[in-house]
Amino acid sequence: MSLDVSPALLEQAERGEVDEAAFVDCVRTSLPYAWEMISSLVAQLKVDGGPFADNQTPPPDEQARGQLLRALASDAIRGALQRHFGVRLAFQNCHRVAVFPLDGSDERLARFTSVRAQLLNQSPELRDC
Repeated sequence: MSLDVSPALLEQAERGEVDEAAFVDCVRTSLPYAWEMISSLVAQLKVDGGPFADNQTPPPDEQARGQLLRALASDAIRGALQRHFGVRLAFQNCHRVAVFPLDGSDERLARFTSVRAQLLNQSPELRDC
């Protein structure tokens, strides 16, 4: 799953100066499923409050799953999304994405991303995700 990079954005990168807002927009248009997932979780966190918001519904197809993997496996994309939305992103398996506020929820984030949590989040249905 590659980003659809416009000629103008590619030209910026070749010059060495990339506008992060333009990069974030490239991510938004290239990875719409991932963008919508993260956007909705950020909105849920703001409305509901609480320690974090997460998704536990598998993506509808392999293309959507690929978008989530691309967004969260890339340090550049993940970092840009975190800065854009003002949250910390966490990821388990092929679909369990969570957003955490930046207000010191490190303990909850550590629990969510722990080895124990990873093991408890396993199931036979997710073996090939």
